[in-house]
Amino acid sequence: MMDDKFTKAVSLVLKHEGGYVNDPHDPGGETKWGICKLEFPHLDIKNLTREDAERIYYEHYWKPNRYDQIKYEPLAIKVFDIAVNIGPRRANKLLQRAVCLVGPQIEIDGIIGPQTLSAVNSLNGDLLLRVFLVLAGQYYISLGRKRYLYGWLRRLFDGADLKEW
Repeated sequence: MMDDKFTKAVSLVLKHEGGYVNDPHDPGGETKWGICKLEFPHLDIKNLTREDAERIYYEHYWKPNRYDQIKYEPLAIKVFDIAVNIGPRRANKLLQRAVCLVGPQIEIDGIIGPQTLSAVNSLNGDLLLRVFLVLAGQYYISLGRKRYLYGWLRRLFDGADLKEW
């Protein structure tokens, strides 16, 4: 069921998300392993296990957004990591914008369907990853939330697995 690419991706996400947090400044509210009460109100967040979090990420993020079908593994992993942080639709739109900047023009609708997958997989994955990182960085900066910016930017580049030029 869960493949090697997902295992790598979820390990990176869980490294970034950590354990239980209930930061009054975070609009996500009560969170554990990055799973927030706002998104999953029926869950007992405080007692959520790592295995529960992995299952949720696989079923609600990885498979529905077709990250497993992105051929360039570092790109798939990073888009998934950022999707967990900012939401899949936003992350997917950033990926689609990146495609439009370096490849064919595709619809920017936040849905990774056949057209997006075809375009993503036809491009230089390392170049697309770099453009995606720049766009995600711009998004984080645009939020104007200085309290979290350093952590977001550290996360953005951690595990990006960029090739040396």
